[in-house]
Amino acid sequence: MNAMNTGVRARLASIADAEELSRLNQEFNGGDGRPPAHIAKSLNAGNELVAVAEINGRVVGFGCAQSYHSFCYEEPQGEITELYVEEHARRRGIAAAILSCLEDYLGKRGVKEIKVLTGKGNVAAICTYEHSGYVVDDELLLIKTLGD
Repeated sequence: MNAMNTGVRARLASIADAEELSRLNQEFNGGDGRPPAHIAKSLNAGNELVAVAEINGRVVGFGCAQSYHSFCYEEPQGEITELYVEEHARRRGIAAAILSCLEDYLGKRGVKEIKVLTGKGNVAAICTYEHSGYVVDDELLLIKTLGD
């Protein structure tokens, strides 16, 4: 997938991207950081789709998505779980390219509707999602933290 700017490309992540994904995740989520070896293992296992965006071959952003089946629904369900673009690379269509890449692969899995959860005060993210065709819903998120 190519974004509006030349030199910008979004694609599914590979094990070779583990080091860059570790760096970007640290910028995005903070904390102790995820070792590249753990990220590489995660890329090979499970149901998660991980897309990266590059500018002239340098990874500048990533997004994650899941698809799942439930007896409650005829079709598989999809969710965008993470989306991050380095600050210097924003407002260049990169997030939209990542979303489009993830949407294409979710669609290949039979997903017809994709959900996104973001903070109600995260105006920039909301605008990005709306620009890509997502619509704000009135659902309410409830969270419970389970003990260690």
